[in-house]
Amino acid sequence: MYRVLMPIDSSESRGAAQAEAVAALPNAGEEVAVTLLYAFDDDGRETDTAPRQIPGGSVAYDRLQEAGIAVEQVSRVGDPAAEILAVAEEVDADHVVLGGRKRSPARSLLFGSVTQAVLLDADRPVSVTGGEK
Repeated sequence: MYRVLMPIDSSESRGAAQAEAVAALPNAGEEVAVTLLYAFDDDGRETDTAPRQIPGGSVAYDRLQEAGIAVEQVSRVGDPAAEILAVAEEVDADHVVLGGRKRSPARSLLFGSVTQAVLLDADRPVSVTGGEK
């Protein structure tokens, strides 16, 4: 089984782009399992809030299910980049698929801070999909 960690946020367009990228993997319905992660950076949030209760997670979950891909949901509280890396290790993810924000040409030299931290510190492949501008 090819394990994909898919951290989501509130953006429906980013969640959809991430799910489309995973669904396009070869034999996705039979050979891919996704861990959908939402990392709350506010410890006032409930850790029992499922990622599919977040707008981006709901869209991603539905699209993955339509593609026949097994989905597990995990919620964490803490620094999002650190939690993404920790969960990737815990689930032994083969790949991390992040949803990126489109930026102006001047800002396109830098990713968002979470994306940049994951790209720099991950010890496994990371893909960054598109999303809304």
